[in-house]
Amino acid sequence: MLNDSLKTFVTVVEHKNFSNAAEELYLSHPDVSLHIESLEEALGTKLVNSTSKHMELTQAGEIYYRYAKQILLLQDKAKQEIKRLSNMVTGTLKVGASYTIGEYILPFVVAEFATQYPKVEIETSIANTEEIIQAVRDNHLDIALVEGEVNHSDIEIRSLMEDEIILVVPNQHPLSRLLIATSDHLQDQVWILRESGSGTRAFSDKLITEWGINVRKTYVFGSGQAVKQAVTAGLGIALVSRWIVRKELVAKELKSIRIKGKRLTRVFYLIGPKNQIPTEAMDVFTEQLFAHESITPLKKLGKRGNDETRGVTRDS
Repeated sequence: MLNDSLKTFVTVVEHKNFSNAAEELYLSHPDVSLHIESLEEALGTKLVNSTSKHMELTQAGEIYYRYAKQILLLQDKAKQEIKRLSNMVTGTLKVGASYTIGEYILPFVVAEFATQYPKVEIETSIANTEEIIQAVRDNHLDIALVEGEVNHSDIEIRSLMEDEIILVVPNQHPLSRLLIATSDHLQDQVWILRESGSGTRAFSDKLITEWGINVRKTYVFGSGQAVKQAVTAGLGIALVSRWIVRKELVAKELKSIRIKGKRLTRVFYLIGPKNQIPTEAMDVFTEQLFAHESITPLKKLGKRGNDETRGVTRDS
């Protein structure tokens, strides 16, 4: 069937490998080749150039891939809308998130969605911002939530909510006696940072550079949870999302310090492949995401380009 050949072709392109595509589709390598050959014969042109170690699309293949992907998405969307006539939303939804969002926001959104739409299979992936962006570009995720800047022309970007970044210090740290810190107070301190590729790390590096802060020493950890624990243990100071330290601030396990004259904010983004045709599950999930109670109070941001609260803003 044409549909089977289209699905095989799209899977081969996204895996960039015949064998991996065959494994995902539960087909033999020769069967995968036959599907590609049947498409090429029907179209009268070569779609794929491949060797035992390398595969690349021809110009015709690149064009056909874009349309094949849309055809499959349209078919899935049609099925979903028909099922929704019976008030049923089904299918698979692949959602990604960078660590701060994935650990402190996404679980609650997914739990609420799963309760209302139990027939949708949800696969979640959590990694740093750069890794999540690449997964979207590779079509391994339907939609994703990230905290870092996104500068790729093949990705659709929507501003989701504003996030506040705060300075946190150990309770016994000399800075803990301050209510407001200046950039001078932050000189020659030990900083706890996220790993390269993290949206929080990019934010911290940028501000440390802009403020001309001399860093005495750094410790790098691979998650916001680890950064928080390191600060609590007295290892150093850090810039973190308020989301990840809310409980610790209430319990007075560490202290937040205001930066004089500045309020630090960034934007959480909802992203997905550009020009993709959303399935019913994607539409419903997105609607519910923007309406979720943890996001509604900050739902003041529109399309990218209209954001007026990104970066460092003055206290009002």
